[in-house]
Amino acid sequence: MGNVAALRGLSTVTYWADDVPAARAWYSELLGGEPYFERGGAYLEWRIGDYEHELGIIDRAWAPPGAAAVPGGAVVYWHVDDIEAMFDRLLAMGAVEYEPITKREAGFVTAAVTDPFGNVLGIMYSPHYLDRLESLTNSLPASR
Repeated sequence: MGNVAALRGLSTVTYWADDVPAARAWYSELLGGEPYFERGGAYLEWRIGDYEHELGIIDRAWAPPGAAAVPGGAVVYWHVDDIEAMFDRLLAMGAVEYEPITKREAGFVTAAVTDPFGNVLGIMYSPHYLDRLESLTNSLPASR
């Protein structure tokens, strides 16, 4: 394959929901806006954050055969600036603690919840994320 990068960046994180309209309302409240894309009421997608990563909700009826119906597996952590406030907000919105707020080394802090639809939603305060964002922002050409 030569010098081709195997993984070039986060494209879409997809969560399943039995009740897509309820998931739309819950995530619209959490993210502060409606999805930018919708397909037949069974698929929703938001662009969020500094890099406009995509978060999708898919009707669980479309899940592949054998897909787990309980939380588990990989946890995707979304950077947040105030992990305590976001964790409290998620719990107040009906999410359930999956991983408590945990201080890691070098300034990293993680936590995770299970959303009301059975998906694990990770949050993290990441100094590396902020350093990379600052580096990319500083490398942009000045506006004319």
